[in-house]
Amino acid sequence: MEKKYDHLQAEQQIQQWWEQKQVYVMWPNNKPVYPVYSVDTPPPTVSGSLHIGHIFSYTQTDIIARYNRLCGYSVYYPFGFDDNGLPTERFVEKKRNISAHHMSRSEFIEVCLEETHAIEQQFKELWQRIGLSVDWSKCYSTIDMQSRHISQLSFIRLYEKGFVYRKDEPALYCTSCQTSVAQAELDDSEEQSTFYDIQFAAQDRTPLVIATTRPELLSSCVALFYNPQDSRYQHLAGKHATVPLFGNQVPILADEQVVMEKGTGLVMCCTFGDKTDIAWYKKFQLPYRPSIGRDGRWLPSTGILAGLKARVARETVITALKEAGYVMGQKAIMHAVGVHERCKQPIEFLILKQWFLKLLPYKRELLDCADQINWYPAYMKTRYTNWVENINWDWCLSRQRFYGIPFPAWHCVDCNYVICAREDQLPLDPQEVTYQGACPGCGSSNIIADMDVMDTWNTSSLTPYICSALLKGDVKAVFDREYEVMNMRPQAHDIIRTWAFYTIVKTWMHHGTIPWQNIVISGHVLSTEKEKISKSRENSPLRPENLLKQYPADVIRYWTASGTLGQDVAFSENQLKVGNRLLVKLWNAFLFIAEHAIPLQYTVTAQSNRGAINEWILSNISACFVRYKVHFEDYEFGLALDVVEKFFWHDFCDNYLELIKDQFFNPQQYSDDQINATRGTLQEVGLRLLQLYAPFMPHITDTIYRDLYSAYGKQVPSLHITTFADIQLPGYMFSESCAIINHLLPLVAQIRKLKSDHKLSLKTDIEKLVINGSEAIIAAAQSQELIVKGVARAKVIEYGNDAERTTALEERDGLWYAWVTMV
Repeated sequence: MEKKYDHLQAEQQIQQWWEQKQVYVMWPNNKPVYPVYSVDTPPPTVSGSLHIGHIFSYTQTDIIARYNRLCGYSVYYPFGFDDNGLPTERFVEKKRNISAHHMSRSEFIEVCLEETHAIEQQFKELWQRIGLSVDWSKCYSTIDMQSRHISQLSFIRLYEKGFVYRKDEPALYCTSCQTSVAQAELDDSEEQSTFYDIQFAAQDRTPLVIATTRPELLSSCVALFYNPQDSRYQHLAGKHATVPLFGNQVPILADEQVVMEKGTGLVMCCTFGDKTDIAWYKKFQLPYRPSIGRDGRWLPSTGILAGLKARVARETVITALKEAGYVMGQKAIMHAVGVHERCKQPIEFLILKQWFLKLLPYKRELLDCADQINWYPAYMKTRYTNWVENINWDWCLSRQRFYGIPFPAWHCVDCNYVICAREDQLPLDPQEVTYQGACPGCGSSNIIADMDVMDTWNTSSLTPYICSALLKGDVKAVFDREYEVMNMRPQAHDIIRTWAFYTIVKTWMHHGTIPWQNIVISGHVLSTEKEKISKSRENSPLRPENLLKQYPADVIRYWTASGTLGQDVAFSENQLKVGNRLLVKLWNAFLFIAEHAIPLQYTVTAQSNRGAINEWILSNISACFVRYKVHFEDYEFGLALDVVEKFFWHDFCDNYLELIKDQFFNPQQYSDDQINATRGTLQEVGLRLLQLYAPFMPHITDTIYRDLYSAYGKQVPSLHITTFADIQLPGYMFSESCAIINHLLPLVAQIRKLKSDHKLSLKTDIEKLVINGSEAIIAAAQSQELIVKGVARAKVIEYGNDAERTTALEERDGLWYAWVTMV
């Protein structure tokens, strides 16, 4: 071992070693080994750069994967890249200075794959530098040929099962992105607005006042509603009212959904302002009077509002209403507005012909699925449950975008018959493949291609199937073979309602089961402004590349392990400094082992008499491993690290190494058997300790393993493919020795304190040490007198039972005398 740990050189060398030896390849030489532990790794979006938040969450996943590899599992740890969707489309258009619409979709997809491949390589290099133990031979892109095939095949199968349908339906629509969106893509934004009291006229010209925050939708008004229990308006049943400015007559209807205490208790129904409008539109079969076009501008039919966008349309209509005397009052309010999570613009509702996946009839089944999955932390299941219970819409799969995975279908113009592609044609773009034949429904030849693409979550929700196809090498049979439930889905808490939910939906619909046994939810890294660090924000100065120049990879990994599952955490440079101290201490501890206990020639059997101090440390590391394993099995890797930390710093460094040093510095005081027992124990505990730290700090632990335990490594080239069964077992429990040393440690601590209080070096000699205490303490000290003399540097030890004698250290004629009383 070198005197100092050069992390840049060591990390590069050990990473090359891992690749050379195929340490993380799941099945080297394609020889299946069971049991398998599989990870449904989240694919990062490749339209930007990685940030410290990625490092945080992906490293936590890697820690769990490494632990399970040490448990003896054959770990299936694939990796994906998400290059499907609007961010990639815009990124590539900007990078290549091209327009996607000037080429075919398949050509543009190939261009995107070329551009994103270079970024994927950069991502891969960074992940390798941080030490992810991914099997890089198992990689996918969410828009590669295989993913497109699986996504389109899933669509066809679910359409055939009756889960997918297509119809003209009011849909959530973003006029900024000019595409429909799913409910899961909405955020609530608290916005300042104005409540306007606007006067309509009844048939007898009686004024009727409604309250609204959206007067610009008057052109879409199709009815007025009151609560049937509201005596103020019961006389209006069956009557009509005139819409101000626009002059059309609308019916006045009663419905229980009207809140009598809100506004005037009389509300207008427009097509469409919110989901209540949609419910009334369907329930009362009201006419559809659209005002808003797909570009967000008011339609020509809206008169004075034609061509305007929402804000200007609102100002214009209010001005006209005030001039005509129709505004009876107004007040400023704050209220929640549904906005598109991507662009943060308000959502509208338009009727479009869309593909939907049925969700509403299956809420109970989807809630039951959640009960079959282990949630870590457990309270995160509540987020899923609340989401499912409050879903109001089926999942809209359609997106009016160019780039993406197209629906593999054509439509008969004459009878609306849906013609799905044959499975042996997949993947395909129906706009580029002419349907051969007549409509199976009516015989017409008037067939057109479906123009929309799928919601990107429609593909991301299939990652377990994509992973299965990667492993099995057969994409066509992915929905036909028995589904093998994956072990773990790691992900962030903000996409429970999307990625987690949609994946559960798809696996239940295809196979009637759950996608994974366990879901492990990470938090986000927060900036100094307490905002989530994201590559879409400009608040992340901590680029991983720069951090890796400043700190060892294992130090950054140590910081990630300090995070609590599900909890957001602020980036902490102090924690990095703590990790750096650990790295230095670990290296120095093994320099001591290298000097005094290596090479591996001091084999000590479990039956050997190792002496109390060695039996104590073996018992403690065995107990440490038991607690460590309990925490890891609950995915509480931070608590597992705490257990190892306490053992390493307190038991191993502060006590054990200090207590055994005298055997190596003054070997003439000890027998060869005693020294060799300690050397053998030091070797064994060192290897066990390295293995416990391995999931957290893979570079330094494997570097030490290769330097010091090379004889063991001839059979196992890396610490990371050793197993707990080989190294942590047998477990030890030497009760008598533990009792002896546990009596001894407070005594040693008192001696150290005496020297420290007198500002003396711990190496200061003591002419005579007098120990007063109980029979048990005296017996313990006598049985380990050589160790006590060595650590206290005492020439003579005397024993007594004077419980009244004060613990003290005195100097006489240049010599030090100590009295230690242990009650």
